Amino acid sequence: MTTLPPATLDTASLALLMDMQKNSFGYFVNETNPHNGLVRDKTAADWPASIAAVGMALTAYVIGVRRGCMPRGDAVARTLTTMRFFANSEQGRSPSATGYKGFYYHFLDIKTGTRVWNCELSSIDTALLIAGMLTAAGFFTADTPEESEIRELADMLYRRVDWQWMRGKKGLLRHGWKPKTGFLRYHWEGYDEALILYILALGSPTFPIGRDSYDAWASSYEWKSLHGIDYLYAGPLFIHQMSHIWLDLRGIRDDFMRAHDLDYFENSRRATYAQQRYAIENPLGFPEYGELCWGITASDGPGPSTKRLDGVQRKFYDYVSRGAPYGPDDGTLAPWAVAASLPFAPEIVLPSIQHYQSLQLCEANPYGFKASFSTIFHLDDQGCRRWVSPYHFGINEGPTVIMIENHLHDFPWSLMRNNTYLRDGLSRAGFTGGWLAD
Repeated sequence: MTTLPPATLDTASLALLMDMQKNSFGYFVNETNPHNGLVRDKTAADWPASIAAVGMALTAYVIGVRRGCMPRGDAVARTLTTMRFFANSEQGRSPSATGYKGFYYHFLDIKTGTRVWNCELSSIDTALLIAGMLTAAGFFTADTPEESEIRELADMLYRRVDWQWMRGKKGLLRHGWKPKTGFLRYHWEGYDEALILYILALGSPTFPIGRDSYDAWASSYEWKSLHGIDYLYAGPLFIHQMSHIWLDLRGIRDDFMRAHDLDYFENSRRATYAQQRYAIENPLGFPEYGELCWGITASDGPGPSTKRLDGVQRKFYDYVSRGAPYGPDDGTLAPWAVAASLPFAPEIVLPSIQHYQSLQLCEANPYGFKASFSTIFHLDDQGCRRWVSPYHFGINEGPTVIMIENHLHDFPWSLMRNNTYLRDGLSRAGFTGGWLAD
């Protein structure tokens, strides 16, 4: 196997990461409905659940068992509650259902599990949910009725997803569907977080998509040279992380990566460096940006508003997919996104985590760093108190827990390397080499 060994760190750095992981793990302990396993999307009053956060919770529970943060019996009970809910909840065309054709709605009422906000049946969020279920199945392998049921339900729920139904133009997978208006007009094209979606759809034993769908997606990639770095471009940092939460992409290549003589892991390393270099160059002149202060991604923000600061008219956004170098960039940074890049470039990530810790962005909250903060937007006229997001988000805390674990112990990756469905999906996408050859 050509994977890298687990990371070796000094005592202080290891302690810092373990504290971060434990704090973020607390989100899934406390922000989950124990009666159905649904996980709150963010820490706001009366906020719904996110199915992507549920997938991350299922992955976090097995890490919690390994790290001594949660007894195995508790993790089994939580996982079973979650899977039974999704197995038994309404699947149908009704606007109040939980899902349809094996897919689930992006946001669900955390108490009842029914659709909220007129949201879409989400292809990508269903994929993240299924990835968490398969992780649980790979870990809970004991010959007990409870752990056997986890494996059976994970397999059934994966097999139930009709990936073929979600195909659109050129065979590309669609973003989603709504019961009254049908399929959304958007497709997954251009390099984005959909790699895990395409791999799961290709690996399906029941409703697999064809190689033509994957090739259509890869044909829409943009290769760029930015800040002296050549890489497969995507602006928001989370895109370079999301699929890597579950897929060990070190040393394996598809046709696109073979043509550029690298792999997706190395590409994410380059994207991480490109983000830091953008902050060092700081073309928009934001205070604090630099070698230790970077990380632009989809995040909460201080807007919507416009302010004139130091003679410059600045536009600020609320929750939006920020990116570098093409923006939008309103001076809002996300420390969690830097932490989630730890496996790719620990030599620049660790010093930045230490810097963010010194800013006390985790003050007076239980889950570690807040989701995001502004380097320029202040909450009073004297500029004494910076804007910091008042919320935590499940899809920020999940990558923090899981990517620290992948970096330190190669654990979630090792579970998923043994998953036959994922191996099949990668092989059908044209990936070869590395651990796939074992």
